[in-house]
Amino acid sequence: MELQGKVAVVTGAASGIGLAAAERFVAEGMSVVMADIEAPVLNDQVARLQSDGAPVVPFVLDVADAEQVAALREFSLQSFGAVHLLFNNAGVGGTGRPTWKTKPAVWDWVVAVDLLGVAYGVEAFVPLMVEQGEGHIVNTASEAGLCATPMLGAYHAAKFGVVGLSEALVMELSGTGVGVSCLCPELVNTKIFESARNAPAHLGLPKPDNTPIEMLEAFMKTKAIEPSVVAGDVVDAVQNNKFWIITHDVTHIRATHRNETQQRGETPSMSPANGAD
Repeated sequence: MELQGKVAVVTGAASGIGLAAAERFVAEGMSVVMADIEAPVLNDQVARLQSDGAPVVPFVLDVADAEQVAALREFSLQSFGAVHLLFNNAGVGGTGRPTWKTKPAVWDWVVAVDLLGVAYGVEAFVPLMVEQGEGHIVNTASEAGLCATPMLGAYHAAKFGVVGLSEALVMELSGTGVGVSCLCPELVNTKIFESARNAPAHLGLPKPDNTPIEMLEAFMKTKAIEPSVVAGDVVDAVQNNKFWIITHDVTHIRATHRNETQQRGETPSMSPANGAD
């Protein structure tokens, strides 16, 4: 899909991959609706881009609320008259606890944001794209949607769901002019480990066990790729109508290990592959 002159909607746009994607979409000549739950950060980033002449507007959004996602659609149409690209990117991490110790409130939060938020975006925006005969949906899953590790049961459940949803969607939309991509990044330098900052206060979600934020930030800086790299991969996928967006070679190794283990009927185990390539 040609991006020049088109309109993109990005959720989770105040930071990380979402912000990098919004910046890249602007560079490609697009107008962008930037949506995020963190209003102060979102407004600061939008103001920064607008000061450089970027055609971007903010929308404060909780993707776990279907009515708010529908309102995002209407706001986008009022702002720019059409939507050609939806980047369902907003997401949260897990809490680093065993699956059997994960409280219902955590399940509700992680699944609502990471899986249902994508589903609500699809339901709200795809009919517009089918009607206009052009569009593209990018859903952010994760390497965690292709192969599992311990201590992230809720996160894996949601991200495996996004992969399955995306695979079904691309089959359903065949021949409509609407493309689908599924983004499965490994480690990216974002604030994913600080996700609890945006959790509803009444949930009382725990912080990751024995993992100071300073240590996580240092780990990210040494092991993770930058969001701008992922944004470039997303643009390439949209322009060339590619379904899979795999950012790290190690993901292929881990996914292959998982699939081969399944085919042999063996008990799941972690891949020997270690670290981000």
